Amino acid sequence: MVHEALSGFPVVFSIPAQWGEQDPFGHINNIVYLRWCETARIQYLERIGLNGLMQQRNIGPIVAHIGCNFRSPVVYPDTVHIGARVTRIGRTSFTMDHVLVSDKLGVVADASPVLVVYDYGAGKPYPVPEEVRKAIAEIEGEDRG
Repeated sequence: MVHEALSGFPVVFSIPAQWGEQDPFGHINNIVYLRWCETARIQYLERIGLNGLMQQRNIGPIVAHIGCNFRSPVVYPDTVHIGARVTRIGRTSFTMDHVLVSDKLGVVADASPVLVVYDYGAGKPYPVPEEVRKAIAEIEGEDRG
């Protein structure tokens, strides 16, 4: 059964916690939560075609900011489910939300990265391509153009 906190997230990535991810305090290290978010974020970006633009036009995402609220420590063994969605689209950037849900504990963290669409050749931000805006609207099930 999918946890209610994951409803409304079009991409959900699930991963078992690994013994070696624990720190000396006996819980999964905080940086691992951000890695889990990164994996869910990459899956989302692949679905909207933004990762493909890197190979085609040297345009891709770059993380400008990420904040994470750590709510509960995850310990081995457990499985965590990470949701990804876009909540805001600007001219050259967009904001995502992640929620991290443990099988044992429920919601253990949430994060909100801001990604800038970046022209790596020119070394500057690039307007969010129209095809990416459309793909986001399609995956999110609404018009966010």
